[in-house]
Amino acid sequence: MSKIKCIIIEDEPLAVKVLADYIAQVPFLQLEGSFKDAILATGWLRTNEVQLIFLDIHLPKLKGMSFLKTLTNRPEIIITTAYHQYAVEGFDQNVTDYLLKPIEFERFLVAVNKVRVNNNNGQPIHGATEFKDYLFLTVQKKKVKIFFSEILYVESQREYIKIVTTKKPFISRMSTHEIEDLLPAHIFKRIHRSFIISIDKLESYTAESVEINGVSIPIGRAYRDVVENL
Repeated sequence: MSKIKCIIIEDEPLAVKVLADYIAQVPFLQLEGSFKDAILATGWLRTNEVQLIFLDIHLPKLKGMSFLKTLTNRPEIIITTAYHQYAVEGFDQNVTDYLLKPIEFERFLVAVNKVRVNNNNGQPIHGATEFKDYLFLTVQKKKVKIFFSEILYVESQREYIKIVTTKKPFISRMSTHEIEDLLPAHIFKRIHRSFIISIDKLESYTAESVEINGVSIPIGRAYRDVVENL
């Protein structure tokens, strides 16, 4: 499977470095170049093709949203900005995702995984992240390695999630939707809007709850079929 070619349009050198480092860590991405303004990128795109653009909104000469409107054969677009007020306009332009700076690697992965699926007709690309049996989460400003085999369940706590493992729980600032995108779907299932469980760790269940490691976890009404079909 070929890699997804991408470029960065960003005028802040530090932001370019962060994105380039993140891209280098993702096996299915290939960085073709970076541009400090949209005019330079437009010239390059006349003779080159990419499947993904990381686009800042506040650019010199031509603003990001204006640049979007000039594209005819538009690739996937991931907006990168420090200004949340442009999110609605971004999604009106059918962008793939909208990343707020400073961008955490976990959130970056959620965004590029959407591109990966879109470019492979809804199927995951074999040979990319599927071979990893772990993920790194930001816990108290540190990157902590957590193996999938050690995770018992994930619980939403408003703006945070609690990942309960066989060793100890970890708290990270992200949503259950974001962590769900990072977890292998054949190992983990959402059974409630606030809970994702490891199928292998399921000990027993009723129509209303499951038990994992002696802990009773509720089953949401909309998810009862999920448990029955495990």
